[in-house]
Amino acid sequence: MTITTRCEACGGVLTLDTGQHIERGRLWWGTEGACQSCPIAWCEQDFGDATPEEIRQALLAEHGPARLRLTAREASAVPVLRALREVHDLPLAQARAMANELKTTGLVGTFVEMELVASRLRHHSVEVTVETSSG
Repeated sequence: MTITTRCEACGGVLTLDTGQHIERGRLWWGTEGACQSCPIAWCEQDFGDATPEEIRQALLAEHGPARLRLTAREASAVPVLRALREVHDLPLAQARAMANELKTTGLVGTFVEMELVASRLRHHSVEVTVETSSG
């Protein structure tokens, strides 16, 4: 996703490119920026459980949220809990709360975040779907 904003250093046009992707089963995020009028430029990339909130919010604002739902609500709890704990490194109590949310309203996040959880659930033979507002 590319956006433009005002450069705080010189007042020129700052172009920002921000995104998330999955690589080797991990969530990666990145942002880079460059001013068209001065030498301000940077590139930052990392991976982990949480994308910086400003990047998440920009992606959600641009693309809307995605919702992960179980295809069969009666899915066995064991593989669901295992997958959620693997993806998010959660204690069992938090994984149970997240599993309950998944079974009732679904989990909501960026499309890439939901696809990462979906791929882990599918690995454990749990059928899921990721829904977006565009389709």
